[in-house]
Amino acid sequence: MKKNPKKAYADAKKKVMNSAKKKLGKTYKGKSTKPGGGGRFKKMVDDLMKRGKSRKQAEAIAANAGRKKYGAEKFKEMSEKG
Repeated sequence: MKKNPKKAYADAKKKVMNSAKKKLGKTYKGKSTKPGGGGRFKKMVDDLMKRGKSRKQAEAIAANAGRKKYGAEKFKEMSEKG
């Protein structure tokens, strides 16, 4: 039975989102883990890359998740900061 590509994408995204929800320290690779600090984004990108995504794909998925969570305007403000 073949897996639907959209379902595979959704499953991968769900796994990454769950790993990103794990308790983080105050910083991750020199970036703050508070919203807008860039540390959460960096961790999600790193987790996606561990799962075989390229940096470009990983950043696109993480940005999409951030826009969905915070909204386009707030996410844009946070990306300009961090």
